[in-house]
Amino acid sequence: MPNQVSEHQNAATPLTIDVVSDVVCPWCFIGKKRLEKALALKPDIPVEVRFRPYFLNPWVPREGMSRDDYLTAKFGSPERYQGIAGRVAATARAEGLVYASEKMQRQPNTLDCHRLILWASAIGKAAQMKQRLMDLYFTEGGDLSDREVLVRAAADIGLDADETRERLASDADVAEVEKAAANAKNAGIDGVPTYILGGVAALSGAQPPEVLAEAIEQIATNRDKFLAEQGARPA
Repeated sequence: MPNQVSEHQNAATPLTIDVVSDVVCPWCFIGKKRLEKALALKPDIPVEVRFRPYFLNPWVPREGMSRDDYLTAKFGSPERYQGIAGRVAATARAEGLVYASEKMQRQPNTLDCHRLILWASAIGKAAQMKQRLMDLYFTEGGDLSDREVLVRAAADIGLDADETRERLASDADVAEVEKAAANAKNAGIDGVPTYILGGVAALSGAQPPEVLAEAIEQIATNRDKFLAEQGARPA
């Protein structure tokens, strides 16, 4: 992702952008692409993008469930989702993405996906991990409830496959991810993606790149004022 502090050094303190989202949320898939376009519109603003977990469907069992059963539970039937899927696919296509709902056969619980993103952040590749998981799910129809699929995805972005397999089989960082997701809910976030800019302002929904870019510029320019008004300090 352009502008990240690891890639764009600047004397100014980078603007933090906390992206609260889930890997099975189609609007998060679209929103990530739009954020990248927004950052490209403001290449001189140094930012640090941080991905925060959210459980869009916390009721899905840990082992996942069939996509048809999921769509029936959430929308009444798979057929009733077709209209929504068509609109999502068209919006995704306009952003250069492929949303292939017909390929999706399993609905995963995303706890393990968020663990992978957390572990990838330790090597500066959270964005790549997030993208790989979403591409797998939305475009390729990958089964994110299959541990070996997750291991291969982790290896694709540079994590050690054997170590990842061992960690996934354990409870490593389960509590941390669950706590972070609960914190988002407790903070009043009930829709994703949500972008928290500089710790002082939030935008919800897959906003157009121009809207995101303008908000990023406004907060980057005025964050000291906002922080002073809130009696806060930069994150």
